[in-house]
Amino acid sequence: MLLRDEVQLLRNIPYFKHVDPCKLKLLAFASQRATYKPGDILFRQGDGGDSAYVILSGKVDLLSGPPTGEVRIGEADSKSIIGEMSLLCHGPRRMTARAATEVETLRIAKDCLGKVMADSPRMSMEFSRALAERLRAMTTELDTVRLGQLSLVD
Repeated sequence: MLLRDEVQLLRNIPYFKHVDPCKLKLLAFASQRATYKPGDILFRQGDGGDSAYVILSGKVDLLSGPPTGEVRIGEADSKSIIGEMSLLCHGPRRMTARAATEVETLRIAKDCLGKVMADSPRMSMEFSRALAERLRAMTTELDTVRLGQLSLVD
């Protein structure tokens, strides 16, 4: 795939929609393309976050829990980015990502993403907005669980 094609693929990701094309070119050039077969692990829960993955094609299962009792908590497909939370929050991976189908990704290193974000306030704002939306969704889900537990007690 040509560099310009990778730049166009990145532009289709909401986080990168408003990023300067030169910066997208830098991201695409510095990224590593990788292909995973069904069952391959992209990263494991608890690992350090050294990169984010843009899913170019295929589906990835998002799992939580110990390897012997993992529970599927979500799915990511093309035009998704995964693994960015541990980069932004400087913590371990909160989940395991396992290829459900054949998956093609662009792996963006933490340093490269950080440099582009530092030079692109709009991109930083998009990441902040996405994090806030995830936090709101998790809070809503937690409230629903709590309300369900309260009604069981009554």
